[in-house]
Amino acid sequence: MSQRSDLRRRRAALENEWSRLVPEMRTAGSKPSGLEAVHDDVTESWVRSLSSVDPDRDSAPVTDGGGVRHRWSGSPLRRPVDGLADELRSIAEDAGFVTALTDESGTILWTCGGRTMRRRAERVNFAPGGRWDEQAMGTNALSLALRTGRPASVFSAEHLVTALHDWVCYCAPVHGPDGRVLGVLDMSTTWDRSNPLAMSTVRSLVATIEVRLRTEPPSRPRGNTDPVNLTCLGAGRAVRKGVPLALRPRQLEILTLLALEPDGYSPERLREAVYGDRPVTASTFKAEISHLRRALDGGVATRRYVLTAPVSCDAAELLRALEQGDTETALRLYRGPLLSWSEAPGIAEWRTHLEVSVRAAVLVSTSPEHALRFGERVPYDVEVHEHALNLLGPRDPRRAIAAGRLAAALRD
Repeated sequence: MSQRSDLRRRRAALENEWSRLVPEMRTAGSKPSGLEAVHDDVTESWVRSLSSVDPDRDSAPVTDGGGVRHRWSGSPLRRPVDGLADELRSIAEDAGFVTALTDESGTILWTCGGRTMRRRAERVNFAPGGRWDEQAMGTNALSLALRTGRPASVFSAEHLVTALHDWVCYCAPVHGPDGRVLGVLDMSTTWDRSNPLAMSTVRSLVATIEVRLRTEPPSRPRGNTDPVNLTCLGAGRAVRKGVPLALRPRQLEILTLLALEPDGYSPERLREAVYGDRPVTASTFKAEISHLRRALDGGVATRRYVLTAPVSCDAAELLRALEQGDTETALRLYRGPLLSWSEAPGIAEWRTHLEVSVRAAVLVSTSPEHALRFGERVPYDVEVHEHALNLLGPRDPRRAIAAGRLAAALRD
């Protein structure tokens, strides 16, 4: 019998038990007796969770992103995880997992993995800022590990929230030298990739982190911890406490790329994103990084380029708004193309992605205000102006605006 068949049968059995038990628990407020297919720790967590979590919710609640970056920069887990970052990324990408680290409250501080798995995880806010404690997101491996202080795995419909039934998660808590739980390391993937070896991998990685916590000196906050506000849509400037940072255009490009990629870049990949095929010496590239690092008071890691200082970025906020279906906020933030003057390949790629994503959100929106507002930014986009006209009533005076824009776009 193949492993896939066994997993499929197990998943079906759990789905049946979930469908039978969870509605009963919601009504009775207690755990039924005589259960076999579902472990006691899971059903007990279901009962506790149902008082605060709707099983039909589609994603985890999110903590403010800028605050999470600040908490991560000061976390005692930051230094040992940075030292293991390359290994963690390699394991996650090779095995098709997304790896996450939380703090002691169950809020995710850091993730890594291949782009496909990370994008899939972000749809349920399994990403920095997502809250995965039991009260916020119900029964999951992270919440069980936090509650018990022991490793935990949760497969498919053992999750309370139905949006997580396609996942399997393996977790182990990270204990500090004094025995306190500092956070949880999680490796998650789709249910059909379930593998018991994943738990031993998580345990081994956590053991390494705990050894480093005991043997390495604690990191100390350095430099200025006030957040940097980066504006890169329709403008290009970085400000801290109202004072502009003295950054050249190239450094603004690098800062923007780092702000849009929380997992950071290898030196080779960042250099390609900034310069493409242009013949630029290594010393020139490193000089730009060094200047940016000084401007951020050391806020760029070395071996892998990733921000360690708190930076809020309008483009990153726009992406979060789109992921949450908030077209209104996305349009408010979209004041123009990303660093329109930049020819860096990485910036050009992000510029196109942002514009296409906003346009797609506008075209599925039923609000004529969205189409009219975006139409100001794209005067030659016939489809957007037609969409606005279709949404506006026959007596709406704004039809003249949309019709005029459509006629101009058709002439050109």
